[in-house]
Amino acid sequence: MILGAVLIGGRSSRFGSDKARAEWNGRALADHAAAVIGQHVDRVVLVGGDSLPDLPRPHLGPLGGIAGALDHAASHGFASVLTIGCDMPSVSSELLTALLRRAPAFCGDAPVLGHWPAALGAQLLAWVEGEDRSVRGWARQIGALPIASEVPIGNVNRPADLMAL
Repeated sequence: MILGAVLIGGRSSRFGSDKARAEWNGRALADHAAAVIGQHVDRVVLVGGDSLPDLPRPHLGPLGGIAGALDHAASHGFASVLTIGCDMPSVSSELLTALLRRAPAFCGDAPVLGHWPAALGAQLLAWVEGEDRSVRGWARQIGALPIASEVPIGNVNRPADLMAL
């Protein structure tokens, strides 16, 4: 079984307000991201904020959200986790299918979009406590396969990015 995890725990400092709740085409960005991965996984959860907690603590960036998702997956019988940022409202089905062929794998253009074995949770918790807190660094450390997106991935960091989608 594969768990889908939408990472919503960022501070949204460049956006100016909670971007997970920002609306695009009449729905919150987090809802769009959940719909994007929902057809590829057995269940979708939100990680961060008032939802499942980032681990080992809040405000560690995407790795804290991925660690929280891996912990939840391992304790609920999921073999792996497909992660997506709440600010990625449109990702191609082809890219998601490519990511799901192997775990660990990540999108080379947007590393928070990845497929991670649930069994790597403890290893990630140790990595998060180190100096390199980048998803790309951790992905290299575990030998994750980078997969390129054939089309640019919309990523919302500022209100102007949302308007440009």
